[in-house]
Parts: sequence; C-alpha cells; structure tokens
Amino acid sequence: MSIFIDENTRLVVQGITGRDGSFHTSQMEQYGTRIVAGVTPGKGGGRFEDRIPIFNTVKEAVEKTGANTSVIYVRAPFAADAICEATDARIELVVCISEGIPVRDMSRVMPFLRSKNTRLIGPNCPGIIAPGKKTKVGILPGNIFKPGSVGVVSRSGTLTYEVVFQLTSNGFGQSTCVGIGGDPLIGTDFIDTLDAFQKDSETEAVVLIGEIGGTDEQEAAEFIKKNLDKPVVAFIAGQTAPEGKRMGHAGAIVSGASGTAKEKIEAFEKAGIPVARIPSEIAALVEKTAPGARK
Repeated sequence: MSIFIDENTRLVVQGITGRDGSFHTSQMEQYGTRIVAGVTPGKGGGRFEDRIPIFNTVKEAVEKTGANTSVIYVRAPFAADAICEATDARIELVVCISEGIPVRDMSRVMPFLRSKNTRLIGPNCPGIIAPGKKTKVGILPGNIFKPGSVGVVSRSGTLTYEVVFQLTSNGFGQSTCVGIGGDPLIGTDFIDTLDAFQKDSETEAVVLIGEIGGTDEQEAAEFIKKNLDKPVVAFIAGQTAPEGKRMGHAGAIVSGASGTAKEKIEAFEKAGIPVARIPSEIAALVEKTAPGARK
C-alpha cells in the first residue's frame, strides 16, 4: 500500500500551461503518474503536448476525465481560489505547490476545506510520491526514490531530498514520502500523516523531518508515544539558528522557547524517539530501530 496516492490516482494539473506546470507535468508523466487533464482558464479545448486535454475549469475536467487528485502550480495571488475550485469540484486530494500564499487567504480556505471531503497537502510543499506505485504529485526528483517500507514526512522540501538520498544510498526504500509544507496554515500535518502511516501495512518505519518554529513537532512526539507501534526516527532542522531569527519557511518562527530545536529534540527524546544530529545519521538510526526495513 501507500498513503494518499496510488496507481488509481487520476491527476489534473491546475496551471498546466505555465512554466512550472508544464515542466513538472512532463516530469510527473515520465515517472509514471496517470495525468488525465490540465486546467488553464481560457485555454480549454487545447491539449498539452498533443496528449493531455486542457479544460477551462476543474469541474469540467472532473466530469470529463474522472480526475480525483489535483496539483496546483498557480501563482500565490490566485492559489487560494485554485484550492477552493478543486475542492468545490469534489477532488479528493489537492496538492498545492505554490509558495507565498498570504495567511489571510489560507484562513479563508481552511474552513471551506473542513466542510468538504477534500484533503489538502501544502501549500508551499514539494508534494507527495509513492515509489512502489510509480506515482508522484509535485516537484520531487523521482530518481532518488526507490520502493520500500520507510515512510517519510517532512516540513522541508530540500531536506526531504537529502534524507531520501541517504536512505536510498543505504538500502532503505520508501513506501510514501509526504512534504507537508512549512507555512503557518497547512492542510495535512504531521499527525494526519503519522496516523496514515500507522494504518499502512507496507510502512514499517517512519522518518520525520521537522524544523524550528511552532509546536507541531512537540505535538507529533506526543502522538507517536500514544498511538504508533512502528519505529520513528526524527531530525530537526535549524539547530544552529541564531536566537531570535526566523530561518527558512514562514512557519519557522520561534516564540520564546516553544519553537526552538532544543525544545523539539527534548520532546522527541522524552517520547523515546531517536533524533539524528545531522541528516547523514538518519539511515544508521533506521537500521538500529528497524533493521527489517532495509529491502
């Protein structure tokens, strides 16, 4: 199995004719993702590279192709509306790559999402990939992933790539990798993803990549302690961040002691979760806690 996406994913690309949308559509298609439609208002009736039909609205794309998942490559001023459009069209999973969406816009989106049966991953995230299902939705570099049993969930895009490279190089394949994004308001958080990994029969161990700012990692540590019977290894980015500085994502804001790397690491260690000091230590910790995960 995998979580959130699989071989039954039927993808519609919002913003398919833009620079990022067109490039990553080709990359996702080459990886094996089943892309059934694209959406660019005003360009309906055309085709992307003579293969993928383009529609003016997500609703029309869903009606004509049965799309059940959307990925959004739309500029920040329009991205919140794009999320709402996909949600209104009854898309089951929306992955929003767009960064720089104002918090005010997302505060309008979140209640609407909760009123519907749509899961949002992101915004400001690299997306999601299921190597064993040859399906990726987003901008993750497919060549560094390999099928396996280690689930990965991360707030950071580039750190995801580094950690996955380390895992793959050391013989640990991945069941699903989810980049949840680093904005203050996101759709799917650590706990949502950890719960899905716990229920996934093909995931034998989990790597969690956090960063300074907020309390999501502390809450995740408590959830793991109470609800997961699978080994978890963690890494916290920003351990050397100067005091009082925001590093990286918009959500990486330290307020008092609650968002520091030290406080997060202590929360994981208190819950019995080993924490890597540098990314290259992660594979060794997975080997120690879940030797059977190497496949």
